Amino acid sequence: MNRYSIALGKIPEKEIEKKTEKIFEKKYTFSSETVKLDDGRVLYRIRALRDISDRVKKGDLGGFIGSEINLSQEDNCWVYDNAWVSENAMVFENAQVFGNAWVYDDAHVFGNAWVSGNALVSGNARVYGTAQVWGNALVFENAQVFGNAWVYDDAHVFGNAWVFGNAQVSGNAQVSGNAWVYDKAQVFGNAQVYGHARVYGHAMV
Repeated sequence: MNRYSIALGKIPEKEIEKKTEKIFEKKYTFSSETVKLDDGRVLYRIRALRDISDRVKKGDLGGFIGSEINLSQEDNCWVYDNAWVSENAMVFENAQVFGNAWVYDDAHVFGNAWVSGNALVSGNARVYGTAQVWGNALVFENAQVFGNAWVYDDAHVFGNAWVFGNAQVSGNAQVSGNAWVYDKAQVFGNAQVYGHARVYGHAMV
């Protein structure tokens, strides 16, 4: 018997069970309120089973998800208001989805990222870090928004585009293809950045 098994042997089995239960304690369940999507899928409004953060207390209702795949039972991530997360999309770590936002397909929102307003994140898109996507913004296909980047208003980020650092994409701007917008660059108005373009530094397009 080695020292590890000896140490383990000193812990009563009931204590181990209690610790295990605590580790796997779920933070939310499904309420009876549902919405039905056009394709027939059903989403369920969530209810907190315990205090999760300063914003979410035990018994609080959240937004709508299709299954536990969509929202991690760990950390402080949450879906609020009338926001939806469906299909194979995942919200995890400390990410927040608010308002009427919808995250779907195989999209991931994680880290400390926020998606809010009427924003849509879909396809294989990734929003993470402390990035924020809001308004009527769309992030889709294989796009990534990360770092401290903001995408808002009616902006679109798609293709294999990356928006990161402290960059901002707003207005009716579109960033697509393999383009990168980063550092403190701003793309706004009706600007279009595409192909293999690189917009960075303090550039304003």
